[in-house]
Amino acid sequence: MRIPAWTEDELLLAGALVVKNGWRELRTANPEVQELSQMLRSLPIHGPEALALPGFRSPDSVSRKTTDFMTNHGRYAGKSTRCGRSTLLMIEAFTERESEMLLAALAIEEGIGSGELYLIPPQPDEVDETGTSAIEGRLLARRALVRERDPKLRAQKIAKVRRRGGPLQCEVCNFDFADAYGDLGEGYIEVHHITPLHVSGVRETRLDDLACVCANCHRMCHRYRPGESWRTPAALRELSATLQREETLRWRPGSAC
Repeated sequence: MRIPAWTEDELLLAGALVVKNGWRELRTANPEVQELSQMLRSLPIHGPEALALPGFRSPDSVSRKTTDFMTNHGRYAGKSTRCGRSTLLMIEAFTERESEMLLAALAIEEGIGSGELYLIPPQPDEVDETGTSAIEGRLLARRALVRERDPKLRAQKIAKVRRRGGPLQCEVCNFDFADAYGDLGEGYIEVHHITPLHVSGVRETRLDDLACVCANCHRMCHRYRPGESWRTPAALRELSATLQREETLRWRPGSAC
């Protein structure tokens, strides 16, 4: 078995270490490298087979990864080391959205420190289909999906919406399951965290943290793109409206096609 490729969570933690060190590499003997090595080996991502491999997330391997971050950064003048696309995407994300990425790393560290992220089982859809790096990483996305799929939490959110007299429809596209499917769709909606966990931190979910969304919009809220994830319903609604405006302008009589 080969040593598994670095995951988004691992790259996020390594990248944060480099950024806080002024985009400079850290040597094997550095206490922070030693500590990160132990943390990575404890994450509930890889199985015992990986842990048994010599060199798996060892201090040497962590130090080499910090070198990848340093030498592939845009302002580094020397020769860059070879690294994978995921590392390059994470470097790009840290370069463009440093504060967000550092918050995400901190949220993972807090979840590890509290022990919460060790207790959550893998979830469907936690890994994107393209393999690109996202800000939230796998562990925070896993925790969010667990909360969003909690039937009690969903029922409480639906009850709150109905008490306010509002329609049970998607907050992005206004889709109503009952209108589309009759009795079959009555009372059905999915929920999505409004605030990403790298901003809110690892804490108990409140009803005001959730929005009602249809299955399609929920998937789009979670879909990964390089250095980006976790769209709010408002952001997704604005994206859809922008595309509709552009399409209208494109087909307006007299416009260029």
